[in-house]
Amino acid sequence: MIGRLTGILLEKNPPQLLVDVQGVGYEVDVPMSTFYNLPGVGEKVSLFTHLTIREDAHLLFGFGNAEERAVFRQLIKISGVGARTALSILSGLSIADLAQAVTLQEAGRLVKIPGIGKKTAERLLLELKGKLGADIGATGAHPVHDSQSDILNALLALGYSDKEALQALKTVPAGSTVSDGIKQALKALSKG
Repeated sequence: MIGRLTGILLEKNPPQLLVDVQGVGYEVDVPMSTFYNLPGVGEKVSLFTHLTIREDAHLLFGFGNAEERAVFRQLIKISGVGARTALSILSGLSIADLAQAVTLQEAGRLVKIPGIGKKTAERLLLELKGKLGADIGATGAHPVHDSQSDILNALLALGYSDKEALQALKTVPAGSTVSDGIKQALKALSKG
């Protein structure tokens, strides 16, 4: 298995790259999140990779960091989600946004991604629950625990935006009950 490539970036044709590693040119498909952070052509690049071997092809996928590769591997384990769909998801949402969508079970965020229909989005949310959403604190998004998730959903249902609801959620003491948390968050929102 090829786990990492370090070499000279020869070509950039989204979503594919050509990386020269000591005279061997590797074609690597990357999500747009990785593509936007690449150095210029002719410069040194290092990518975490995932190799897929099929009957008709050996495909190499590259990622800017190990976390992105781990999420990609989690996505392709889901029935009906292939490597191209996984790349689309990682191109359309940051890992933090995907984790938050999973935690809050928001299919609406996923159906905005080309190639993701309602059924696929629901299957993704179901399969990733507990695998990706639980890591939300580690992904750089706002940590959301079970009662906080309920509080957040209540605020969103009341018509507050994601940003307002998440800001208000920061004022709720950890361990608050759902009803106390909603009251606390509403107080914070009425002051703002």
